[in-house]
Amino acid sequence: MALATVGSVVLDCPDPVALATFYAALIGGEVEQQEGWVDLRGGAGAPLAFQTAPGFVPPKWPSPDASQQFHLDLTVEDLDAAEHEVLALGATVLEADDRERSFRVYADPAGHPFCLCAC
Repeated sequence: MALATVGSVVLDCPDPVALATFYAALIGGEVEQQEGWVDLRGGAGAPLAFQTAPGFVPPKWPSPDASQQFHLDLTVEDLDAAEHEVLALGATVLEADDRERSFRVYADPAGHPFCLCAC
């Protein structure tokens, strides 16, 4: 028997509203603000939340000597179309040279890695 359930996945970042807005455009949902905290509600999948982290240092990809912290796998139907859209939203490419692979790696505007997957 499980002791708990996942309430939300929380991302530390310098600007919670900006990062929540990025993910709202990417996966849907409504941005709900509180002081230093933002929830993304109503989107499909696990709920996301964002909190202010003074002195935030983004993870590095790939780096054996620096923690990735975590990453999100986001399932899409068309990798090329999804890539075009996430780049327009402000994502950056981390690893997408192998166009035959079923996934590509990007960073959100705060530097968190995420994968678009056609899995």
